[in-house]
Amino acid sequence: MAAESIAMLPWTISSSIPSDHVSQSHSSAAPSRNCVVARYSSTQSSLLFSKDSLRKCLRPLKALVASETPDVPTTPFTGDDKVGVLLLNLGGPETLDDVQPFLFNLFADPDIIRLPRLFRFLQKPLAQFISVLRAPKSKEGYASIGGGSPLRRITDAQAEELRKALWAKDVPAKVYVGMRYWHPFTEEAIKQIKRDGITKLVVLPLYPQFSISTSGSSLRLLESIFREDEYLVNMQHTVIPSWYQREGYITAMANLIERELQSFDSPEKVMIFFSAHGVPLAYVEEAGDPYKAEMEECIDLIMEELEKRKITNAYTLAYQSRVGPVEWLKPYTDETIVELGQKGVKRLLAVPISFVSEHIETLEEIDVEYKELAMKSGIEIWGRVPALGCEATFISDLADAVIESLPYVGAMAVSNLEARQPLVPLGSVEELLAAYDSQRRELPAPVTVWEWGWTKSAETWNGRAAMLAVVVLLVLEVTTGEGFLHQWGILPIRR
Repeated sequence: MAAESIAMLPWTISSSIPSDHVSQSHSSAAPSRNCVVARYSSTQSSLLFSKDSLRKCLRPLKALVASETPDVPTTPFTGDDKVGVLLLNLGGPETLDDVQPFLFNLFADPDIIRLPRLFRFLQKPLAQFISVLRAPKSKEGYASIGGGSPLRRITDAQAEELRKALWAKDVPAKVYVGMRYWHPFTEEAIKQIKRDGITKLVVLPLYPQFSISTSGSSLRLLESIFREDEYLVNMQHTVIPSWYQREGYITAMANLIERELQSFDSPEKVMIFFSAHGVPLAYVEEAGDPYKAEMEECIDLIMEELEKRKITNAYTLAYQSRVGPVEWLKPYTDETIVELGQKGVKRLLAVPISFVSEHIETLEEIDVEYKELAMKSGIEIWGRVPALGCEATFISDLADAVIESLPYVGAMAVSNLEARQPLVPLGSVEELLAAYDSQRRELPAPVTVWEWGWTKSAETWNGRAAMLAVVVLLVLEVTTGEGFLHQWGILPIRR
């Protein structure tokens, strides 16, 4: 089964990362990108938790504010400015032939497989090996959901609905889609942004919670593109790094959960099962990834909203899709399902909390694999909340987030998170990455496929591997005096 997010990786090799680098910030960004940087902390969670205990252990997210904050306009940048919104997502293979090169793009990303500095030269050969190894199983998964990922189609539809919502709110913005690992690549979206002459850009990752492996990877790619292009250097922009705590998003999620609960014969007896995509534990504990803390607060807010509606069901959170030898965020979804069945839970409503679009992790992993496991574990009735997709409340709230961020494009933004203002701290690409991941490395460019199915980078590495093999054989021949060249008479046999 293939991956459309970090949750589907075969394994992650983590290098040593300073635990305190998350508090570092860089003040050398260009003045046109002067924005606030967010700092986060992580927490530990148990299998079942209450929102009171969660709130006690969840430290409030802090905003790092400069000493001098210029006045910020109170109305959006419209008028002569051309406003653009760039939606970021990971992407997914649209056909079965796309699966192997898509997997290569995924695993060639150093934010996905983090090799120690000494072994970084193995990034692409390892990615090629893993992608070829996993492609057959991944193709089976995609074949079972129609022969490819629906992610691009859904994301394009979300972009169009967001555009309509912005225009309805008197903000004539253009909306672009940039995928990290498949078409339309982020580079393709940027080319279109330049052709359209966009002057103010809002970058909006389609991940409610921030993670180094998702939003962070896309932002690192953007940084490398911005750095090398004079037009982009001068184009003012801001990033909405996460939006899990926005009222519209929370309301939309609560609406979906409430609706699905009504399909059960005894709604009050249903366990609400939040299943989030996993990340390696080292990302949180060593690299300062805020994903876990944001996920737990997100669920806290959703349950608060449900309690307002007199819905007080038991609930839990687990992390799905772990693979490989490294430790991932716990508890694990598959193990938790078995435990719940053993404890006598009979009704389970799965909520794919970290996904806003249907894709292989919801359509195949949750709907097929986890449902089957639940039935075998003693759970009698299974339900699943659909991904948000183009749900009206959700799209309208994304439009509001964009509009609220426009005054901060190119200016300092001050946000009080403890007061839960509607918008999380904004920041430029460089500053956010300085806060989240100081050990930034060169990003691989997306690859294209040659006519016979290999990627260009795969051909390059195949050639290098062949050259290395020839050198090794020659060394063995010369040092031992034995081998094919001696047997064929090309080199003299030692006496």
